[in-house]
Amino acid sequence: MTAATLFGVGGTFAQFLFQHRGVSIDWLVTMRLLCAGPALLAISAMKQGRGIFDIWRTDATAIILFGLIGMMPVQYTYMAAINASNTATATVLQFTAPAMIAVWIALTKRRFPNGREVAAIALAMLGTFFLVAHGKLGALSISGLALFWGLASAVAAAFNSIQPARILRLYGASAVGGWGMVVGGIALSFVHQPWDVRGTWDATSYVFLAFIILMGTLAAFYLYIKALKLIGAQKSSLLTSAEPLSAALLAVFWLGVAWGGMDWLGTACILGTIALLAKEQSEESQAEKVT
Repeated sequence: MTAATLFGVGGTFAQFLFQHRGVSIDWLVTMRLLCAGPALLAISAMKQGRGIFDIWRTDATAIILFGLIGMMPVQYTYMAAINASNTATATVLQFTAPAMIAVWIALTKRRFPNGREVAAIALAMLGTFFLVAHGKLGALSISGLALFWGLASAVAAAFNSIQPARILRLYGASAVGGWGMVVGGIALSFVHQPWDVRGTWDATSYVFLAFIILMGTLAAFYLYIKALKLIGAQKSSLLTSAEPLSAALLAVFWLGVAWGGMDWLGTACILGTIALLAKEQSEESQAEKVT
């Protein structure tokens, strides 16, 4: 829950920098990746020693692909969704990813989704409808660009959960996540150079930037990894519901984002998908233990 809350607060601070300080999305995402990636690798090195470089000898292609079409897109699309709307909308839309993963697994395994999966997918679609249209057919309560980036963020998050599964098992989340950030940050540097700093910079800007990098990225990612080891993916995925809630509360009460009854209803529906899917995975795990 701490990790999820830090992710949510970091996103809200990013919204403040975009909308009140004129900071470039490209620059912020580049710096986030280039700073947090090496720091995460340093933590991994303290545990594994020189083993953090093993991935480049055996799976260089896999880690490059993960950095370019996994880590970088999931970071960029989320920040773009925040800039096009607000942290609350962007975070809730990104949380449709578990339903997308359920659809993908059902298709790849060539089986029809079971009742709980169907309910979760339906809830995700209904929640998105409430959030982006406020229950009115043919009318968007957010911009088309915000909807595009928000759903793109969900697709990227779903891909990010599926694609690196093998190398995560082999090399660990710290090393894979760290190298993915480094690769993604270097690639994004060709789009926006790190030294091309834009926006208004004062004490608040520097404090928020430091929080986004150190707490909203590095600490949050590391704590989530620890949670995965302690309680498993099922409970961890359920507890990450603290992220959209913290993002929504901060956006509403601090940044003054309008968040009405339909928005809260959409949020509740989308969070319901996480509860359904996490419970299903937990029951599957218990069944495997029995057999």
